Amino acid sequence: MKFDGYDVGDFYDEMFISPGLVRPEAGNLVDKIEALPEGELISRQKAADRALLDMGITFNVYGKGSQAESIWPFDVIPRIIRKSEWDRIERGLKQRIYALNAFINDVYHEKKILKDGAIPHEVIDSAKSYRKQCEGLNPPGGVWCHITGTDLIRGRDGQIYVLEDNLRCPSGVSYVLENRILMKRTLPMTFEAMKVLPVQDYPFVLLDMLQSLSKGGTPNPTVVVLTPGTFNSAYFEHTFLAKQMGVELVEGRDLIVHDGYVFMRTTKGFHRVDVIYRRIDDDFLDPLSFRPDSMLGIPGLMDAYRAGKVALANAPGTGIADDKVIYAYVPQIIKYYTGEDPIIPNVTTYVCWEEKQRRYVIENISRLVVKAANESGGYGMLIGPHSTKKEQEDFVAKINENPRNYIAQPVVSLSRVPVIAGDHFEGRHVDIRPFILYGSNYSGNANYAVGNNDNVSSGNKDYGNIYVLPGGLTRVALKKGSLVVNSSQGGGSKDTWVLSE
Repeated sequence: MKFDGYDVGDFYDEMFISPGLVRPEAGNLVDKIEALPEGELISRQKAADRALLDMGITFNVYGKGSQAESIWPFDVIPRIIRKSEWDRIERGLKQRIYALNAFINDVYHEKKILKDGAIPHEVIDSAKSYRKQCEGLNPPGGVWCHITGTDLIRGRDGQIYVLEDNLRCPSGVSYVLENRILMKRTLPMTFEAMKVLPVQDYPFVLLDMLQSLSKGGTPNPTVVVLTPGTFNSAYFEHTFLAKQMGVELVEGRDLIVHDGYVFMRTTKGFHRVDVIYRRIDDDFLDPLSFRPDSMLGIPGLMDAYRAGKVALANAPGTGIADDKVIYAYVPQIIKYYTGEDPIIPNVTTYVCWEEKQRRYVIENISRLVVKAANESGGYGMLIGPHSTKKEQEDFVAKINENPRNYIAQPVVSLSRVPVIAGDHFEGRHVDIRPFILYGSNYSGNANYAVGNNDNVSSGNKDYGNIYVLPGGLTRVALKKGSLVVNSSQGGGSKDTWVLSE
């Protein structure tokens, strides 16, 4: 297959500057692909699809039952990012996570940012994701957001923007690791020639970080992954990460709080648990502290956590920084806690709880993307230019009924990457979700990338103990013309190659 006739379109293309003109970092990849015998690339794509099926790499869609389980869609043409650009992205993500963590810690303690008027008090007071039960909590090392997935997009102008922060139970890193395995099998010579930064150490870095949270002083703290069960959309990832880290995958019924400590039921009796990597939302963690009807959590868990007898990652309460209205104030949050301007900007955002901005949104709803403050996965969203008059009217009614619950943004023409479309290549829109780990003074084993990222500063501030996986999950809208990249909405993924030079 050749790239002759590939239509760049009126978008920023990650591989081509213009028709026939390849970006320098992608030149080697294009040459290798075009040198393959006719039909060979399609054969390798089919082989990758079969491998996904054999490996059982799947995802579930909520609300449709177990029959909605699907094989993870994957396109073998990777996304290329040059090292110099990645270095800037990495600095920007460290800056952002440092500031968001400081913000979470502040709003559950002194609330200085609110008292100083840097962001309005009402934004926190009205947030559904604010947990009063977490006021006064002191996570190990003051770190709340241990694992974060931050969604980035590139606009038509070539600028990288933050689209969304995911700090509760971010998912997708298992697909990053499996995509890499597939690419090494599918295009081995090309991968070797491109000198791509590795990602396979992530489970070890994650385990190192989680173990660092233990206050028990034991040389080998017991870590478990807490899953809501097989019907969760990310259950494949829960099992994958537990296996890769060599730790137990547990459900709430497998754990019990006794004498203030958390224990795991085993065939040899009870075994104490020091750290829980929880993939359960706050509301379901502990029926004694949150929802009393939860059958997924562990009664008494929060008391053990408050007493420092077990560590939780991420800390309960981090969802306050997932709120899309809070997102609109992140530039102010970064400035307040670091004294710096954001390295990676937000997308322009209008908050409907402010009357003037709400009027603008309603008057221009046919040209904007409107999002609910606490929805994810592409749900609770209106893409104005692709919507009907009735849908717009319905959203206006929702906004007027609950202004605090909605934000709006201009439609961003996401950058594109070629995909295999039958017997030729076509451009499809993409975003990327890098994964960031924030430790509590963890050692950073010299074999892992963590050690190389200690004392790395962004601007004038030191953001040590923050590690950014090189690359991330590139999500692709496989449906022609679509801007929605979520797997539940018809999206797929690509491997992301950050070049070492």
